Order: sequence, then structure tokens, then C-alpha cells
Amino acid sequence: MKSITKREAWAGYLFASPWLLGFLVFMSYPLIASIYFSLCDYSVLKSPVWVGIDNYKMLMHDELFRTTLANTFLYAAIALPAGMATAIILAMLLNAKVKGMALYRTFFFIPSLVPQVSLAILWRWVLDGEHGVLNPVLAKIGIHGPNWLNDPLWAKPSLVLMAMWGVGNAMLIYLAGLQDVPTQLIEASELDGANGWQKTKHVTLPMISPVILFNGIMGIIGSLQVFTVPYIMFPGGAPVHSTYFYTEYLYDNAFRYHKMGYASAMGWIMFIVILVLTMLSLRMSEKHVHYQGS
Repeated sequence: MKSITKREAWAGYLFASPWLLGFLVFMSYPLIASIYFSLCDYSVLKSPVWVGIDNYKMLMHDELFRTTLANTFLYAAIALPAGMATAIILAMLLNAKVKGMALYRTFFFIPSLVPQVSLAILWRWVLDGEHGVLNPVLAKIGIHGPNWLNDPLWAKPSLVLMAMWGVGNAMLIYLAGLQDVPTQLIEASELDGANGWQKTKHVTLPMISPVILFNGIMGIIGSLQVFTVPYIMFPGGAPVHSTYFYTEYLYDNAFRYHKMGYASAMGWIMFIVILVLTMLSLRMSEKHVHYQGS
């Protein structure tokens, strides 16, 4: 029996070996190498030279590092709650029993399928201050549209607007959570005289709180790693570095300035920030997230 068990174990390892090999080559090695490179002066073109924690010390005195970090946190602080609120509201509307609801759900989900590059080019055309299509529409209702792309005050709100437009994936997850809310709880609240807001506050939101937690954590990770859209829409972080985000500065250090060691240090700082925020979210959720089985 032992020999049969061993043969089955080796057969299992053999079938799992492609995944294990891929994990070691494409995940474990880059992870370990990035830790080593963050402690080196490494330009990719030359051999790494050990410098200890000098890269991290330099980051603490890098003004552009602080600027990009502040831009990223400000964007995340606005885009994350706005996107979550939009996704929840849309999911509740699309959970109603209305004729043709499948078409409406498809209509609101499609924007999330648009590739990021195409999305950036499309919105750059929409938000252009002189030739865009949004400001003329606003002018017809008496609103003077701002210069979205060239005004530091409106550049981040334009990115937040785009983030709210593409909440289809989160909306779909919320919708699945809403359909899992026990109908007997809603019926019981109606018998007790609860109105629409009371049912939402005391029944619906607590029952989908695990879904809110999941989307919140994914939103933290995604908003702090925003890259593609601002990189295309606002080259170089224009205007006046108001849209120069952390991942863009990391990318420029790695592939434009060939400071791979410096970029690796930035990557690990962002990893620590995301890890801390995720742990805080999980800790804070202990009193606010309700699971049906508990």
C-alpha cells in the first residue's frame, strides 16, 4: 500500500509540475530577485552593486516620490468610495424585477470590458477642453465645462469620473451578492413596517457586507496601482505633475532611467503600504461584516 501511495504522490507531483515550475520561475525568482535588487545599485545593463538600504534612504529625500505618493493616495481616497457607491447603487437598480433587465445589465457591464488603452484614448477625446464632446453638452444646459485635461484642479476628477464609468466588474459582484440575500429577511422587515431606506440599511447592506469587504480590498489594490489610463491621457503626469502617480514614477525609474534597484525599492514600499491597508481593512471588518453562517 505504501508503494502505491508513493506512486500516486509522484504522479500528482508530475501533473502539478508545470504549475510548480511556472510558479518558481515566474513568481518566486522575480520576488526574491526584487528584494536583492532593491538593496543594490542596478541599472540592468551592468551587474548589481550592493549598497544596502541606500535606495530606501534616497526615497525618503526624493521630492518627486512624495509627490507621486500624495497624488496616488488622494486619487484612491476619492475614486475608491465613489466607485464603490456607484457600483452598489447600480447593482441595486439592476436587481429590480423589470422587463428587459438582462439588456440593462449588459449595457452597464460592457464599459468594464473596454481595454484600458482604448478607454484612455476615448475619454481623452470626450474630455478635450476645446474639441471634446462633453463640454458642448454641458453648455446646452447652462454649465461652463472646465478644461478637464489641462487644469490641475480638474485632472484627477476626470480620472475619478472614468473610474466610476468602468465599475462593471464590481457591480456584477454586488449584484450576485444581492441575489443571495434571503427574501424572508426582506419580507420580515416589510411586515415590521420598514421603508426602502431602512430595508437597505438594516438588511441588504449587512447581508452583502462580505462582498463589500472583498470589493473594498480589491479597490484599494487597484486604485493604488493605477497606471495605464493616466500614463496615456496625461504624459509625464501633466499638468504640473498633478496626475503623476506612484506606479508611473516606478515605471520611469525602471525602464526610462534604468534605475532598477531604485524601482525595486519603490515596489516593496508599495507592497508594504497595500499590505498594511489590507490588514487594517480586515481588522476593522470584524465588527461590521456579517456572514450568514456565523
